[in-house]
Amino acid sequence: MHWTGWLASGLALTCGIASADAATQGPKRFSGIAAFYDTNYAGRTASGERYDPNKFTAAHRTLPFGTRLRVVDTRTKRSVVVVINDRGPFTKGRVIDLSLAAAKALRMTTRGLIKVTAIEQPAAFTTAAKPQAR
Repeated sequence: MHWTGWLASGLALTCGIASADAATQGPKRFSGIAAFYDTNYAGRTASGERYDPNKFTAAHRTLPFGTRLRVVDTRTKRSVVVVINDRGPFTKGRVIDLSLAAAKALRMTTRGLIKVTAIEQPAAFTTAAKPQAR
């Protein structure tokens, strides 16, 4: 076999191993302390969206905007799915800030801070809206 054939075979094998590793790693997950932001924080988020306390959204320091996470209260096992649309938290020791709606669903508003595990969720299946007949 010519050296270019060996090179192509090696590259194909390397790429195959790398993609297999990525596929077996599964979704990203992290654990830590979650807080929530109340209606006092109404305004623009870092993504440009308006903060709506009635939506299931969250702030994370590095995850891309639009990332969906299942956030599980490790004590009660309640969970919610949120969409990252803001940056934060900026308080040491916290891993995520949840919207008021997400906090209420987790029943954490009286506790303030909870220990959570967050697991990345696949992107939601969406279809284009059909135009209305006029």
